[in-house]
Amino acid sequence: MGAFRAVLLSLAASVLLGPGPAGTAYASSGSVSQLSGTLSVRKPDGSVRILSRQSQIQGGDTINTQQGSYAQIKFTDGGQITLKPNSSVKIERFSFVEAEPKKDGFFYSLVKGGLRAVSGLVGKRGDPDAYQMGTETATIGIRGTSFGADDCTGTPATEGPCKGLEPAVYVSVTDGEIIATNNAGSVSFLAGQFGMIDSRERRPRFLSTDPGLQFTPPASFIASITGGTAVNQGRSLECVVRR
Repeated sequence: MGAFRAVLLSLAASVLLGPGPAGTAYASSGSVSQLSGTLSVRKPDGSVRILSRQSQIQGGDTINTQQGSYAQIKFTDGGQITLKPNSSVKIERFSFVEAEPKKDGFFYSLVKGGLRAVSGLVGKRGDPDAYQMGTETATIGIRGTSFGADDCTGTPATEGPCKGLEPAVYVSVTDGEIIATNNAGSVSFLAGQFGMIDSRERRPRFLSTDPGLQFTPPASFIASITGGTAVNQGRSLECVVRR
């Protein structure tokens, strides 16, 4: 845990666009494209906001879904991340200029819970290492891919979606390729394959079957995506959480 946090702190430092006073604006990385339930964001300055559809997501943001909530974030390169309930992701760094592939860069961290992602142009052009996801037990390199990741390292095996599973980060690939790397080495997972990484000191392993961490959002959320409508209609209605 300590090593993982140290890596995140180092990466977070690289996210900043330069020194400046409190309230300095960060470039938009994407926005909330679909939402069912409650989604919040913790900004780099520590402030917390409740988000709505169309809310902007920026580098340095930590995005959190609550119990029973699902959210889809669409990034400016066309990529998407869909968060499961009780999940948290930190956008460490996002850089995309359509005419300058060499400047591409997308790194985010799965802090807890699970997600399903589809990569955009970052990760499909230029530097093959431009798109990466950090987890508790490995760094995942994404190569033009649809994939899933679930962190079961800190969840009791007697409850929740990780019930009955060994403590580990679980990955699955629908299309393309991901490469899981930790202190013990690297393993490539291709379409149709499943894997688990239970320690930074142990090599990622293949699973012979689906571990059962299916992505099962409510019908209304699925309909909003396939039909192009919004579960939470209207303009961005985010609000600041005051203590």
